[in-house]
Amino acid sequence: MEPFQAGDGDEDETGRPGIEGAAPSAAPMAEISPLEVPRLPTGISEFDRTLGGGLVPGSAILVGGDPGIGKSTLLLQAFSALAARGQRVLYASSEESAQQVKLRAERILGDGVSKSRDENLFLLAESSVARITNEARRVRASVLAIDSIQLVHRHDADALPGSMTQLRRCCLELVQFAKTTGTVVMIVGHVTKEGDLAGPKLLEHLVDVVLSFEGDRHHAYRLVRATKNRFGSTHEIGLFEMTGEGLAEVDESALAAANATEPRPGTAIAPVMAGSRVLLAEIQALAVAGFLGSAKRKASGMDAGRLSMMIAVLEKHGGLRLSDQDIYASVAGGLRIVEPAADLAVSLAIAGAHLARALPPATAVLGEVGLSGEIRPVRSLDQRVAEAIRRGCSTVLVPAAQADSAKPYLQGVVPIRSCAQALELLSPVARTN
Repeated sequence: MEPFQAGDGDEDETGRPGIEGAAPSAAPMAEISPLEVPRLPTGISEFDRTLGGGLVPGSAILVGGDPGIGKSTLLLQAFSALAARGQRVLYASSEESAQQVKLRAERILGDGVSKSRDENLFLLAESSVARITNEARRVRASVLAIDSIQLVHRHDADALPGSMTQLRRCCLELVQFAKTTGTVVMIVGHVTKEGDLAGPKLLEHLVDVVLSFEGDRHHAYRLVRATKNRFGSTHEIGLFEMTGEGLAEVDESALAAANATEPRPGTAIAPVMAGSRVLLAEIQALAVAGFLGSAKRKASGMDAGRLSMMIAVLEKHGGLRLSDQDIYASVAGGLRIVEPAADLAVSLAIAGAHLARALPPATAVLGEVGLSGEIRPVRSLDQRVAEAIRRGCSTVLVPAAQADSAKPYLQGVVPIRSCAQALELLSPVARTN
């Protein structure tokens, strides 16, 4: 095989490779002007927070979640606010008729008549992606919503709606429509039993933003999380509560009973980070007699493997016998904790449930627990401590290595070096049964 030589292949008369059109030239980064990204606020602050400040014209947004969790409800509320401010919105439903969508919108938005909203919010019952985009051009929509991508189709694709071929072709056409017209395209997709967007991860790389709608349909709280965002952070979350009038924005102070005056065994408050803000999560644990060798370990709202590790640390370095105890742990309010900063709170909740002991009232707990029982530092400690104290906590347990970082709040900060030292702070509480 002959070695590759520069200039091999098609060349023009000058000896340079032939390339159709003018080739772009590279420029130093210092000479490239920053791109100003305009935003289109929806009027729902929690939704805008997740998006990074609002909708970006020409962007494609994928909204995923379980059926019936509230995706369409949230979008209708956002589109109503946009239409009331004069933005033209086309809501294309492939699952319901226009009359059904209108009935649901009236139930969610109320009976009040808004002339601007009613004139600028267009409803379309259609499953053909070509007809949907044609209607969006005709009404000159600023925002186009497809509900849902599993039921739309292209006539020239020899496959059933919802198949991988149809999903890919339809999504590509919608993304191209967004880029060429400057229209915001919001695509609703249901998730599989495993929790993945249908078409396993097929559409996520095609769009600009992927929003995950989380929560249990049998509970009131809902979380909107950005798992991909080319125009903002992926750490922010939006908090909502499902009510009879639709989704209502939630103040994070409602998620934890930080000001509880009575000590409760098996509970601990952990200030956890959700993007740029702090949420006070209430960790609850229950320990009941089980069978040696087949004890249960159940976790809700946290990693089950992390829970098992905390139980092992408590047995080895805390002196607790938990091998014959069924341990159940959960995060109240429907939150899900993925950061290790809540390790110490989980450990104290389990120990408190087992020993019938409780932390002092209005106490928050911070710290990652190592396998040797030491308490390791956490990020953003000062912000967490400040928020916990602002929300009514009088005492905050922090890693001893970071005690100096909490000097402004020294009167309420207790440095903790080991898991065994933290267990000493649990006080006996009389059983109620």
